[in-house]
Amino acid sequence: MTGNIIGLTKMDLSNARSPRAAAFKGNKSLTNLAPVPGFKAEIGLELVSENYTAPMMVASPDDGTGRLFAVDQIGVAKIVDADGTTLPEPFLDLRDNIVKLSPKYDERGLLSIAFHPDYRKNGRLYVFYSAPLRPEAPGGWSCTNHISEFRVDPDDPNRVDMSSEKVLMYIDKPYENHNGGQLVFGPVDGYLYISLGDGGKANDVGNGHTPGIGNAQDLTKIYGKILRIDVNSTTAGSVPAQKSPTGDVNVDQPESPPEPTWTTFAGSLYGIPPDNPFAKTQPELLDSYAYETVPPEIYAYGLRNPAYMAFDSGGNNALFVGEAGQNLFESVDIIVRGGNYGWNIHEGTHCFDTKKPLQPPESCRTTGYRDEPLIGPIFEGGHDLGLVIVGGYLYRGPSVPELQGRCIFGYWGDSRLVGNGILLVATPPEEGAGGERPMDASGLTPEGNTMWRAQKLKVTGKKDEFLGMFVRGFGEDINRDMYVVTNDTGGPDASTSTGKVWKIVPPG
Repeated sequence: MTGNIIGLTKMDLSNARSPRAAAFKGNKSLTNLAPVPGFKAEIGLELVSENYTAPMMVASPDDGTGRLFAVDQIGVAKIVDADGTTLPEPFLDLRDNIVKLSPKYDERGLLSIAFHPDYRKNGRLYVFYSAPLRPEAPGGWSCTNHISEFRVDPDDPNRVDMSSEKVLMYIDKPYENHNGGQLVFGPVDGYLYISLGDGGKANDVGNGHTPGIGNAQDLTKIYGKILRIDVNSTTAGSVPAQKSPTGDVNVDQPESPPEPTWTTFAGSLYGIPPDNPFAKTQPELLDSYAYETVPPEIYAYGLRNPAYMAFDSGGNNALFVGEAGQNLFESVDIIVRGGNYGWNIHEGTHCFDTKKPLQPPESCRTTGYRDEPLIGPIFEGGHDLGLVIVGGYLYRGPSVPELQGRCIFGYWGDSRLVGNGILLVATPPEEGAGGERPMDASGLTPEGNTMWRAQKLKVTGKKDEFLGMFVRGFGEDINRDMYVVTNDTGGPDASTSTGKVWKIVPPG
């Protein structure tokens, strides 16, 4: 099987020499902030709802009700009515379906929900959650993530019919971390996008990781990828369902189980969009790949843990991903069709060595193993600001006009013990551009892939930019106002209720 259907070239898109890339000095990673002259980076936070354990996100369907839906990692989603009342009974309750979570820190659980674009009529929603390991999975692994469809109870718009579940994908995980976990619908194409981490542990090595190149660069695996599927059709136009990988495993890959560790239902529960990069033509297969088939669900690849993902609701509807880094660098990426985002050849814009993860090499490849360019982030931050990046939303709301077209994100905290997260804002190269760039990797150029100017975002009432809370996620309502979710304990400790939902409002 041959042919590079995307037509990529060997140009350097890594942003490695950008003056806005993070620096590595004195064995530390340092963020290069670049405040925009004349822009006052300050907001207010208005408390909307509270008493959650570990909130992950908020979402709002276009159903005319104005409700917010807050997702809690322990397995519930609650409704905040348009009048600000939080309903006492969960909209969705998966607590009996969730793998047992570690209360101090865990990356598994109920990670996101996405409402079908036509939810007002069909009542369909999609859920990403971590279930106990299924019998078909390799022994000793951590969990099996479910990508599931549910329907709202036809007799109660405030409750999900729990018997309606259809599992579109089972994805076994060797480790508890690096799940990805985000589901979003494309505002233009209506397809469902799914973010998946590289399998977990560290460095993209270990049990279940392809030796030599890792899972994220192995196109025959779905780990470390953004997937795209059509939940409205099992055929998705002219593309027939392709057979999933079988036991045809590369015999030189001892860390790859002989059977693929995922099960998908293309052709029966969903279809493959015909313009997915590997839907109609398979790329050249490398000897280093684990299997003999490239899953046609793959939309982009080379990602470590794309734990946050959101479409811009304006502009050209660019797809933003907040990618958790390894030991040194955090990233915000704009995802394009067929793009390779570099992990584990790069961590952010910097070269990466799995054997020396704390010492970026002086040089490395700027292309993937098929000579495709490695696409660099629009923001790269060091660990001087915190440990893990959170979010990546283009602000389009009416409440704070000064934020229009700027990317809002943050850091989870500066330790796992103390909630001391921070919010940041990044401005595109041309103010108001809002992520305008080609939507296909073949159209990217170094000039069109430049990094954004980032600065700290002050919250009125705080003595500095640090919040004194863990920043856990973001969300939008139907009016495009933006929300931040926080808690004080970090982990999904069900005995605590410090989680809060805040609305971004004008400063003061």
